Amino acid sequence: QVQLVESGGGSAQVGGSLRLACSGPTYIHGNTFMGWFRQSSGSDREGVAVAARGGATEVADSVKGRFTISKDNAKNTVYLQMNNLKPEDTGTYFCSAGRALSLMPFYVTYWGQGTQVTVSS
Repeated sequence: QVQLVESGGGSAQVGGSLRLACSGPTYIHGNTFMGWFRQSSGSDREGVAVAARGGATEVADSVKGRFTISKDNAKNTVYLQMNNLKPEDTGTYFCSAGRALSLMPFYVTYWGQGTQVTVSS
């Protein structure tokens, strides 16, 4: 059973920043694309950002210029730096390990347990 361990999250005010981190096993066969998805109440889970081992990234238009995904391959850890937070960024953020550089949940094989992010004005 692959376990993705998330940390970070919490509450921030509009315009503030938060940083998420997620660590996984050293090697997840065929599922080396790690990233972040989020889900708010009553909505489907949506892709936020995904990173490949080689450095390529896929970032949702809604967070471009505000969120940055980075990956430490040696530690098999992926980070999501979230700046200039907005109320619509509120939701549960899930770490992911999948088989493609894609923001579609279809390509995710493993999920973290989720961490709450709340942005208030």
